[in-house]
Amino acid sequence: MSSIKTKDGVEIFYKDWGAGQPIVFSHGWPLSSDDWDAQMMFFLGKGFRVIAHDRRGHGRSSQVADGHDMDHYADDLAALTAHLDLKNAVHVGHSTGGGEVVHYIARHGDSRVAKAAIIAAVPPLMVKTEANPGGLPKEVFDGLQAQVATNRSQFYYDLPAGPFYGFNRPGAKKSEAIVWNWWRQGMMGGAKAHYDGIVAFSQTDFTEDLKKINVPVLVMHGDDDQIVPYADSGPLSAKLLKNGTLKTYKGFPHGMPTTEHETINADLLAFIKG
Repeated sequence: MSSIKTKDGVEIFYKDWGAGQPIVFSHGWPLSSDDWDAQMMFFLGKGFRVIAHDRRGHGRSSQVADGHDMDHYADDLAALTAHLDLKNAVHVGHSTGGGEVVHYIARHGDSRVAKAAIIAAVPPLMVKTEANPGGLPKEVFDGLQAQVATNRSQFYYDLPAGPFYGFNRPGAKKSEAIVWNWWRQGMMGGAKAHYDGIVAFSQTDFTEDLKKINVPVLVMHGDDDQIVPYADSGPLSAKLLKNGTLKTYKGFPHGMPTTEHETINADLLAFIKG
């Protein structure tokens, strides 16, 4: 298996397929690089080099106890891009991965980056504060942590079977294969990484990061996202970016790179080539 070792000794698993302009994919919580199958295969077929890693503590990467915060996530991504000596790369992040991409570019600069796309992403800030009154109450995230710590297996079925893919909506056709693939990816990772990751994705304020980014960024968000509510995320991120474009998807759920991959892939391709 391909992996790199970070400065603090963590093994980060990654896939690196094809040749051409690199597209680097950062996955959502609590999943793995496998969640990008539909994108990796599509863009590989379009002549791109596609790269995706398992975040520390997730998937096939080391299940360490520490470093589950956005600084380490961004530094791990920087270590991977340096190891592969990527240039002119397009970074694509879903959900927590969108935060990782934003923090990586703001923290490490854009010398290796051509463009970025963030999909159903957590920036600018998920948790409700005085400065962010539209956010979700901290108790919501405390509840997620409690479920991870006590009955992760059940929680990792209920989330994809319900709000993550919008399978709880009237008339929705639930795919058990998609649900169980989500469950499989989640259970591969470490409970401690997932527990701490909830704080990382919900309490990190990306406002200043977004303001620092100069490269073009496509902000893609479904208006029926039940995990990262639309009004307090996509439109606000697009406004803070110097070169941001918001694309809103009517009725699309949080997990739209999987359930709506044909639309998402086509729009990503147009953005990358544009």
